[in-house]
Amino acid sequence: MKRQEKDGSDIGNLATDPVGSKGTDNKRNHKAFLRTIMIISTFGGLLFGYDTGVINGALPYMSQAGQLNLNAFTEGLVTSSLLFGAAFGAVLGGRLSDRSGRRKNILYLAVVFFIATLGCTLAPNVTVMVICRTLLGIAVGGASVIVPTYLAEMAPTERRGRMVTQNELMIVTGQLLAFTFNAILGNTLGDSDHVWRFMLVIATLPAVILWFGMLILPESPRWFASKGKIGDALRILQQVREENQARAELSEIKTAIAEESRMKKATYKDLTVPWVRRIVGIGIGIAIVQQITGVNSIMYYGTEILRNAGFGTKAALIGNIANGVISVLATFVGIWLLGKVGRRPILLTGLIGTTSALLLIGIFSLLLNGSAALPFVVLSLTVTFLAFQQGAISPVTWLMLSEIFPLRLRGLGMGLTVFCLWITNFLVATAFPILLDLTGLSTTFFIFVILGLGAIAFVKKYLPETKGRTLEQLERHFRSYDVQGNRKATR
Repeated sequence: MKRQEKDGSDIGNLATDPVGSKGTDNKRNHKAFLRTIMIISTFGGLLFGYDTGVINGALPYMSQAGQLNLNAFTEGLVTSSLLFGAAFGAVLGGRLSDRSGRRKNILYLAVVFFIATLGCTLAPNVTVMVICRTLLGIAVGGASVIVPTYLAEMAPTERRGRMVTQNELMIVTGQLLAFTFNAILGNTLGDSDHVWRFMLVIATLPAVILWFGMLILPESPRWFASKGKIGDALRILQQVREENQARAELSEIKTAIAEESRMKKATYKDLTVPWVRRIVGIGIGIAIVQQITGVNSIMYYGTEILRNAGFGTKAALIGNIANGVISVLATFVGIWLLGKVGRRPILLTGLIGTTSALLLIGIFSLLLNGSAALPFVVLSLTVTFLAFQQGAISPVTWLMLSEIFPLRLRGLGMGLTVFCLWITNFLVATAFPILLDLTGLSTTFFIFVILGLGAIAFVKKYLPETKGRTLEQLERHFRSYDVQGNRKATR
């Protein structure tokens, strides 16, 4: 059948296609196809998690003589180079997916994941490793933006929250898998000089699954409609919706696109407006708060922390699995809490919990230095830390960032905040092994305690409650304050 894509003149014929409403696409088929879309596309999140988590167990073996001979500085550089690339991948990912499509860009990302992983696996020296990790970071950053966008645009309204948060769950699952494989390989092949290469190369498997899987998935109907391909947009909607719902949603998409085309998008010049500068500043602050808790010092260097506390390498690899397990479990709890409790109370509780855990790590590292109990105390406290981080701080961060920006400011605000989030992540990951080497475990964590206290003060002073408030109500709230956070005088 010949379809008219640009003007959608053959939409009536499309409704009689087998993928339309002829009886083969009932509710069960729609749900099954949506489940397939969710599982396959979130392999991008799984790769995100695995590639950021695998370095945790690989570093001790990379650092050995005859391998990459890493010191504290190059250890931080190898770890953080991925995050530096991710900052730019996140910024470029959204723009490229707008230009050439969500599905096509996820396919490209799968190829980059595969090639960069092989490059890291075969790296003969630090320079090659850093270059390949930076390239891998571009894929991670791109996936962090494009996969949630694709899921949100494929999901029906009533399932959008669940489908998008599935990506967050796959990220922490990827980290858990990385910690588990690290422990298995470290304890069975730990005597091999190249065990770290086996740890890294495993990530090529989900990259292959993602690439082949995306070949059978459709493009986003929202993207098709934005390019004027209305017929294709309806055809995809009919694969994942009932006929009436598909047509109603297509109408809503067309209306939204028309409104967006008339809307004047924010530019950097808008930052001269005090309330705009304030809301963007708060968004950047939320992003920085999530990172200065020190969460990724544990996710990237958990094995090193446990070794420093007194565990042997193989025991530290096994102990680190507990960090991955609690991250997954806490993510389930966090998703449940978001529907029950306000954003500010959850975030403040999470920050108080993480800061307290870090303070106790610092104190016990001094009091129990050299004791056989210290590594077990540190492990129990890192697990406690991650319960508060992944159950409260991380889910609230991404939810609040999606809520505080009015539509006109969303592109500018999200672009700046996500970039700042990755750059802060990069700085923390670079500095942590250097601090650990120069000052020791206790002083390093006391520094994060000070940063945590600053984060609590920031949230208490500047963050509004967003639960139950529309974007318009939040915009009025921000307009009523000056950039210093003082309420404007009203006449």
